[in-house]
Amino acid sequence: MTPEPDEAPRPGWQVVVISIIGFALAGGFMWLCVWQVERAAWKHDLIARVEARVHALPIGWPQAAALPPDQAEYRQVILSGTFDHSRETLVQAVTEHGGGFWVMTPLTTPDGQTVLINRGFVPSDRRDPTTRPEGQVEGLITLQGLLRLTEPGGGFLRSNDPDANRWYSRDTAAIAAARGLGPVAGYFIDAEASAQPDSLPIGGLTVIKFRDTHMVYALTWFALAAMVATGLAILLKHDRRVRRRWAIAEAARRREG
Repeated sequence: MTPEPDEAPRPGWQVVVISIIGFALAGGFMWLCVWQVERAAWKHDLIARVEARVHALPIGWPQAAALPPDQAEYRQVILSGTFDHSRETLVQAVTEHGGGFWVMTPLTTPDGQTVLINRGFVPSDRRDPTTRPEGQVEGLITLQGLLRLTEPGGGFLRSNDPDANRWYSRDTAAIAAARGLGPVAGYFIDAEASAQPDSLPIGGLTVIKFRDTHMVYALTWFALAAMVATGLAILLKHDRRVRRRWAIAEAARRREG
């Protein structure tokens, strides 16, 4: 008598459903892999462009203000003007010096334009301007810094609250409205460090570092696609083997019958 196989084949519809899900998952993971590779190429190009701008010769404010946003950020800029310290805004910040605030001070250029200057960092216990009189520069000054794009809305999970004077991002339009500055540029400038090393605010703290983990994610998605494809291949091969055994057993039963 022919022995029965120790495992019954799966119903055909189950094999079809598993195959569809497996191919969909493998295809989706491969699409994510390709997308991350494309993102890596874009990020490397961005890093190269930013590095070139940071190390390029500085340009004047009128030329910088006329640049489109995708060409302006991180350009070195030189401009002159007069600070209005009475309308400075403190934006929460965490730097290598610890927690504290960015000091955003409006500067009026000789031709009447208003530009917000991120003069640098002050610790929490020096937020009061009277505790840092050496930083309250008066008269016409010339400074150099990096052009930055406005940061609308707020920071991570925290929205700016102008009414309560709580700021988590350097939103030029919102700060201008809250301080009654009138029209301001859509950019602000991160000022370079002061020539006086112990003075506040501490400038020159711009972090020019972009997270670049796209290839790690690409390899992860590729590994997941390979795992799903391998698992599906093993399952389909095993299913064929089981069906073959059942077919052989069925044929033997017919011969015996």
